[in-house]
Amino acid sequence: MLLEVNHLKTDFKLKKGIVHAVNDVSFGIEKGEILAIVGESGSGKSVTSLSVMGLLQEPGKVVDGEILYKGEDLLKKSEKELQKIRGDQISMIFQEPMTSLNPVYRIKDQIIESIMTHMKLSRKEALARTVEMLKTVGIPSPGQRANDYPHQMSGGMRQRVMIAMALACNPELLIADEPTTALDVTIQAQILELLYSLRERFNMAVLLITHDLGVVAEAADRVIVMYCGQIMEEADVKSLFSNPMHPYTLGLLNSIPRIEDESGERLYMIKGMVPNPLHMPQGCPFSDRCDRCMERCTLEMPELKEVGGHKVRCFLYNQEAGKEADDR
Repeated sequence: MLLEVNHLKTDFKLKKGIVHAVNDVSFGIEKGEILAIVGESGSGKSVTSLSVMGLLQEPGKVVDGEILYKGEDLLKKSEKELQKIRGDQISMIFQEPMTSLNPVYRIKDQIIESIMTHMKLSRKEALARTVEMLKTVGIPSPGQRANDYPHQMSGGMRQRVMIAMALACNPELLIADEPTTALDVTIQAQILELLYSLRERFNMAVLLITHDLGVVAEAADRVIVMYCGQIMEEADVKSLFSNPMHPYTLGLLNSIPRIEDESGERLYMIKGMVPNPLHMPQGCPFSDRCDRCMERCTLEMPELKEVGGHKVRCFLYNQEAGKEADDR
């Protein structure tokens, strides 16, 4: 296992109380695998990735669990040790490239800095590596575009620059946080195809953070569905789409518009709102939005159990005898 996250808990201590942004989350990623974490905004996806990278800002703090990378717990490493790993063995593509790239530095200078920090190369060699990576991610005239500033590039090109920067030191694990947000569908498809081809070329593991199930279907091998800081369901991508189990997963899938649907009916919408993280319900956090809520759901938190190749946190499958409910 390349990365193994065990019982991770990340809290934000605020004046009004404590927000359990990531609450007892466990998962693993094999080398060369693409694992997608999907869920609504506020489900804990990005906080999970920042916890893995050691990039949480105050008041966020990992309060429990372990993050094992090649068997070593990253939470026990010093900031100096983490700096040697970040950008080298583990890299991250952030959500918005325009805010992640420094507007006053040329593209080449920002990538060269990363390369020279982690690889023993001269500036001339680092520049050649930069141009090579820009070419790898499909930027035309890479030698010329390396001299551009971020504002001189389109959104799709800036995203490609972020990918080039993340891949410059040949990482074994790439964390991609909403890599296709705000891009049109054509550019989105190109970015996904690029990530997939680079995974094949470098045998690189990818942790893909997204709210877009279309992206998940296109790129992922396995899927984790998160809600209110917890894993609601986990399965391989084919099983999740062909046989979704958790009512939240079903709601997300039913909310996707389909071209073949000619019924003229309004698009399905999950009722209600995500609960206030400072005032979580007593039982299942999805209980007040669930069409199949039982009294037990409002009183107890179901455990994440393995059922039919899935891991699912729901009393519909979490009966006393461990049997799946007959009617879904």
